[in-house]
Amino acid sequence: MINAVLRGLTAAALVVLPATFTTTAHAAETLPLTEAIAHLPVATESRDGYDRDKFRHWNTGENPTDGCNTRAEVLIHEAVDPPTIGAGCRLTGGSWRSYYDATIVTSASGLDIDHMVPLAEAWDSGASAWTRQRREAYANDQGADQSLVAVTARSNRSKADQDPAQWLPPTADVHCRYLAEWVGTKLRWDLAVDDTELATLESAASNCPDQTVTYEPAS
Repeated sequence: MINAVLRGLTAAALVVLPATFTTTAHAAETLPLTEAIAHLPVATESRDGYDRDKFRHWNTGENPTDGCNTRAEVLIHEAVDPPTIGAGCRLTGGSWRSYYDATIVTSASGLDIDHMVPLAEAWDSGASAWTRQRREAYANDQGADQSLVAVTARSNRSKADQDPAQWLPPTADVHCRYLAEWVGTKLRWDLAVDDTELATLESAASNCPDQTVTYEPAS
């Protein structure tokens, strides 16, 4: 009798458990640029308490066993001609195209890895409320190609921590791409825009009628 009851309880548990552990995956979404901009939350920005060191980077990257940090992994991924990877993940040779200023670079040391939405701007836009672990994930995000971009040190430092209301790439024909990647990154990480930034994005998007934004929410 006891064995029969136990068998019944076990069967009931087998019915219930799968529902308990079901999870929902985040799906990628593609929207026209103007529609994607309309999905951005709007909020007042604040830099109170910001410190770049609150975003740990570069960490050991997507593959902690390859000896390369996030910076090196991005350079390897974005190379037009692949570099030689030596001891300690030292990169020699190779070439890259910095799309901000349409410049070919043939030395890894001549490149910066730009956070599409700079760390300070992310802080202003919502990252100040994140955990340390989420800020580290943001600073090393290789889950979306637009999050980290290999560009000339000159163009990255010209951009600094400015948003599109203050800075756009010097190469005008990539502005639509840049706006889409900026918006996609903010949507991926649920970051807000302020009123001036939103107005600039909406105005600039009118020149990009065919531009789309593809993003997948960060887990």
